[in-house]
Amino acid sequence: MKQRIYIDTSVIGGYFDEEFKEATSKLFDRLENNEIKFVVYDLLDLELLNAPQQVKNLLLQYSADKFERVELTEEAVQLADNYINEKVVGKTSLEDCRHIALATPYKVDVLASWNFKHIVNLDRIKGLIL
Repeated sequence: MKQRIYIDTSVIGGYFDEEFKEATSKLFDRLENNEIKFVVYDLLDLELLNAPQQVKNLLLQYSADKFERVELTEEAVQLADNYINEKVVGKTSLEDCRHIALATPYKVDVLASWNFKHIVNLDRIKGLIL
């Protein structure tokens, strides 16, 4: 079975960022070679609205079967609210919390992100284990 990797917007932007380009390109190579499937939430589309055109167009290069689209579940909403209530992150980071919380009910294998402030942050990760 293919590994299911939840991606947030930072991964898409990382494809064009010199600092993250090599690692991100390898991830997209695995997608192209049918080794993995990207799990995405509609929030990703909204966050890309204000992105540069090349970033917006990246995912359009791949067929829909490379992606699993998920919906925001009640469980994920409650988890995200708990992260805010427990002050793991501030209220302004609700959307980041939702990205994280969606990984649980959908049982993804990996949550990929280049967001080191709110997602890939050891102090935050410890707080997410409620």
